[in-house]
Amino acid sequence: QVQLVESGGGLVQPGGSPKFSCVASGFTFSIYHMGWYRQVPGKEHELVATIQSYGGAPTYGEFVEGRFTISRDDDKATVYLQMKNLKPEDTAMYYCKTTWPSIHWGQGTQVTVPS
Repeated sequence: QVQLVESGGGLVQPGGSPKFSCVASGFTFSIYHMGWYRQVPGKEHELVATIQSYGGAPTYGEFVEGRFTISRDDDKATVYLQMKNLKPEDTAMYYCKTTWPSIHWGQGTQVTVPS
């Protein structure tokens, strides 16, 4: 059974630098492309960052503007999202997702950045 368990959310002050973790189980993590997506109520999921398997180049949503870094540790079956300089508009539910060869979602972790 595929499981993706995110952690690292919470209340973060503007300018903060939290780091998210997503621990995967139930599949061969090293061959999967992974991603982080976010969603605010009433809107669709938005791409935050993706990283391919076997050291492929990461991609980022336009709004990231160099503030976030995605990485992975295949030995730990974990994908990370290091965030910097958080803004109130980054408030959202953040989800871990497998993007290839099949799609699975984590349960999400909420980040709130007060204005």
